Amino acid sequence: MPLTCRGRVRGQEPSRGDVDDALGKFSLTLIDSLDTLVVLNKTKEFEDAVRKVLRDVNLDNDVVVSVFETNIRVLGGLLGGHSLAIMLKEKGEYMQWYNDELLQMAKQLGYRLLPAFNTTSGLPYPREYARKALDFLWEKRQRSSNLVGVTINIHTGDWVRKDSGVGAGIDSYYEYLLKAYVLLGDDSFLERFNTHYDAIMRYISQPPLLLDVHIHKPMLNARTWMDSLLAFFPGLQVLKGDIRPAIETHEMLYQVIKKHNFLPEATGDPYYLEVGKTLIENLNKYARVPCGFAAMKDVRTGSHEDRMDSFFLAEMFKYLYLLFADKEDIIFDIEDYIFTTEAHLLPLWLSTTNRSISKKNTTSEYTELDDSNFDWTCPNTQILFPNDPLYAQSIREPLKNVVDKSCPRGIIRVEESFRSGAKPPLRARDFMATNPEHLEILKKMGVSLIHLKDGRVQLVQHAIQAASAIDAEDGLRFMQEMIELSSQQQKEQQLPPRAVQIISHPFFGRVVLTAGPAQFGLDLSKHKETRGFVASSKPYNGCSELTNPEAVMGKIALIQRGQCMFAEKARNIQNAGAIGGIVIDDNEGSSSDTAPLFQMAGDGKDTDDIKIPMLFLFSKEGSIILDAIREHEEVEVLLSDKARDRDPEMESEDQPSSENDSQSQSAEQTLSLSKTVDLVDQETPENPLDSHSEPLSPADTEETAGLAPSEQTPSSTESLETTRLDGECTELDNQPKEQSETEEDANPNVSWGKKVQPIDSILADWNEDIEAFEMMEKDEL
Repeated sequence: MPLTCRGRVRGQEPSRGDVDDALGKFSLTLIDSLDTLVVLNKTKEFEDAVRKVLRDVNLDNDVVVSVFETNIRVLGGLLGGHSLAIMLKEKGEYMQWYNDELLQMAKQLGYRLLPAFNTTSGLPYPREYARKALDFLWEKRQRSSNLVGVTINIHTGDWVRKDSGVGAGIDSYYEYLLKAYVLLGDDSFLERFNTHYDAIMRYISQPPLLLDVHIHKPMLNARTWMDSLLAFFPGLQVLKGDIRPAIETHEMLYQVIKKHNFLPEATGDPYYLEVGKTLIENLNKYARVPCGFAAMKDVRTGSHEDRMDSFFLAEMFKYLYLLFADKEDIIFDIEDYIFTTEAHLLPLWLSTTNRSISKKNTTSEYTELDDSNFDWTCPNTQILFPNDPLYAQSIREPLKNVVDKSCPRGIIRVEESFRSGAKPPLRARDFMATNPEHLEILKKMGVSLIHLKDGRVQLVQHAIQAASAIDAEDGLRFMQEMIELSSQQQKEQQLPPRAVQIISHPFFGRVVLTAGPAQFGLDLSKHKETRGFVASSKPYNGCSELTNPEAVMGKIALIQRGQCMFAEKARNIQNAGAIGGIVIDDNEGSSSDTAPLFQMAGDGKDTDDIKIPMLFLFSKEGSIILDAIREHEEVEVLLSDKARDRDPEMESEDQPSSENDSQSQSAEQTLSLSKTVDLVDQETPENPLDSHSEPLSPADTEETAGLAPSEQTPSSTESLETTRLDGECTELDNQPKEQSETEEDANPNVSWGKKVQPIDSILADWNEDIEAFEMMEKDEL
């Protein structure tokens, strides 16, 4: 927990739901980062860390864990640590006492995970459980498309989610098919990978994008967006030797990073060193906090989450170091190892140990794949590029503007029949309920209109009523587009979150709190930020004329929630001369970690008289500011639509004087706003934050979506049945307009963060951080 400077122990912190299933009270980060220490040539620290694992880690914990995360992080971490421990022992200087203890611990953990494989799908063998599970998934592939879905019922073997891609939930499957062949040498793994890869490039790859499709109808997109976990795929393509599409997808992802700051092992091309440098600069500028690197809760505001996952040190840290390290910086030959999906190192000599003679699989049931273009070996990445040094640049150049300022309308996969002159299918964004031709098309697709009593119109699809199977497929796509459009328009009705950034000593902008916006007062997305020192109002609830107007004059007033309307509080502090207000929740212990933020609504009257910005913080986030006031007296904050860059020079001139200076900087933020609007600021028997709508999921045979009654204009209700049909599309990142960016540059008060640290300075700082971690004996990494 890099903001509060302590380890996250499961059961001692508020539950985060499934995210906590990665924790098992087995010192996750310590184990996950073992081999990173060796890569960084911290051999003495590695030896100490191994002793700590053997002394302190206990696997006898009655706790539910994620099989996948425990496998790749803990089991993989133990095996990676073991691999490098025996390497160091052979060198003769370190680990001379080591006697395969990590390997034995990995074996114990493996046995504890085995019951998870005892499902009714049947795993009869006492060994090779993972191989049996892999065989089962292969048998369950969709035979005509050779694609697999994302989620499978482990008891029936039926696909629960029938969409297929290369991102979250499926990425490691493809990665391990190829790496299993590299490590174990069994040709059947490569055959399967090549079969899937052919299907991926045929259906999912839509250069430069990789979009999910339906496994039974692979020409039909299941999504028009991509998730960040597919960023691994270009690297896998390089390992395979398919360079052009790897460069294309990598360039597109880099353009996303340049626009949003966040989302490379390289080929010696200096261009990728610049990509890595950009990423490192962004990490240090936006994510670095006193006790590590905090996760970004929301890229729109730059707000932090009190969370540094173990894979940051196990993967991100390791890969970035290797990107810039020279060969002599690493004390062993990295080419002798293969990286697991968690970047743990396993020695390639395993492929020659106890290996039976592999035979090419001749029992495969597929016959369509032409594998003449697949080499039965992994290429040497050093010779993949042609002699032309401009080869990669020529591929990247057309993609420079692929991520522009506008929101894409979606990718239409046009079938051959439409290329021949027939009209393309009706798209949801073009539909008009008053157009007779559109209504006729809907009828042909099996979609009917139902007029509800409240004036809304509901769309319902019955696939069996469609004129043909193709029309039914078009109807399914139309309904899914309508649901997606509905969800998008409802999000547009919500104001985006705002940021409260502490910029005074000793914070200097490093702590960013996500704040709920108000539907009244100064709109921070249209005006420059408000900067000022904070002061508590008296009375603290702000429900009457302030008795300390001199204390809040020209400052940002802190007010407690409760006992009156938000707008009334705003008027009272504005009359006292405050330049802004922060409302802090009166529900002690409330946190954006466990509840979504919401918008502060007006009082039902005209609120145009309120001219100052108003933001809302939960109790835990508000206590960070209150604690800072108690410790440092004067605290200056910035209220904005997005966090601003901090000044590294100011930090170096005035660092925190003690560990306590950083322990008060706890901050946990939220990614999205609640669908509920708090109309009256007073305590109620039921928490309005608990009220939310379940997402509307498309079914295979019947789809429903709602339309507003007249001229396709949305109603004010939050029901998922109500849909805007104007087709307008907004920026996904809700970035301020160029005018706002110009105003920011011209503002002399916002000077911090405009300078860029040289890479040598950044790496030196990282080394200092590592040394600091060594001194934190009592902290659980």
